[in-house]
Amino acid sequence: MMTDYQLNETIERYLNGDLEAEEKVRFETLCQENPAVNKQVTDYVHFTGLIKQYGERVELESRLNAIHQEIDVHTLIEQVTERPNWIVQLWHNHHSKISVAASIAVFAVLSTLFATGYLNKDASNIQPLRREVENYRRTTESLNRSTKALLNDIKSGKKVINPGKFGGTGFALTANGYVVTNNHVINGADSLYVQNSAGEAFHAKLIYTEPAYDIAVLKIDDPTFKTLSPVPYNFKKSGSDLGEDVFTVGYPSDSIVLGKGYLSSATGFNGDTLAYRVSIPVNPGNSGGPLLDSRGNVIGIISGKQTQMDGAAFAVKTGYLMQALHNIPTDSVSKKLSLNNNKNVLSGLNRIQQIKKLRNYVFMVKVYN
Repeated sequence: MMTDYQLNETIERYLNGDLEAEEKVRFETLCQENPAVNKQVTDYVHFTGLIKQYGERVELESRLNAIHQEIDVHTLIEQVTERPNWIVQLWHNHHSKISVAASIAVFAVLSTLFATGYLNKDASNIQPLRREVENYRRTTESLNRSTKALLNDIKSGKKVINPGKFGGTGFALTANGYVVTNNHVINGADSLYVQNSAGEAFHAKLIYTEPAYDIAVLKIDDPTFKTLSPVPYNFKKSGSDLGEDVFTVGYPSDSIVLGKGYLSSATGFNGDTLAYRVSIPVNPGNSGGPLLDSRGNVIGIISGKQTQMDGAAFAVKTGYLMQALHNIPTDSVSKKLSLNNNKNVLSGLNRIQQIKKLRNYVFMVKVYN
């Protein structure tokens, strides 16, 4: 067991990239298994950030004072008074100092706006990717097609579920109907449905939530639901490498969408060890979707994206999914959910074949409230 001093030293070496590969893996495992250590890492990042901001502020004040002392205010007044073309003379004689002062002033104003949150309405800079279905306007042509399809479904006796208020993505944990999504997707729901790629909708109930990890576990309890074939992917426990190719499938629209990219950081926003940062295109509705590596192993759950940077998305690591499943009370499920028995049939398949296998296990999550 490390002392506080040793832990702080290890955190500093980890954030500076000074840990050896084995040390890094052990420390990340410790963070996954011990929420208190993970919180201490986050607090350390926040604290060092404040220290850095204070240092920058002191340096800024020092530079402003030095510039002020260099400018001869009395000489400027004389030049302004005596010469009609004072603006030209002022610029010629002091343009370098004025440029630096103006740049620093602009920087100071912007820093203040960011610090007060004026330019950052979302304090976390992370946009959850729950989709507001009501905000998606359809063209007259697509609306006519949808109406015609709805009438055909009614005539054929097919169960029809309206779009709901919010939407997201979820994917199968087991073949018998357990599904995982993000907690923020289902937050505040009165009722839940999941819909497969064939358009079949099934009622689901909430089994467990882990808000700290932004994870929610659902169970399809609809009598029309038929048990799936064995889940075709594995859940990777160990960490993944920077630059590794990754992809996700989800429902930012009414049909399943593929997004592909690469793992850009082993930590999420502000060094959060809970998540990966990935360079991948995602949109509202992708929340809760699986993040997979090229071999078809699930390495995370898409949870959000950075609002001020294109292509910067975040995914909760599967290690925290494992922890959440372990925390589910025994009276909530018939038996403990285990993800260790899945056979990865996606490995060795090309991307097109992988998507064909995956689409039956990825659901649109419909939220009603």
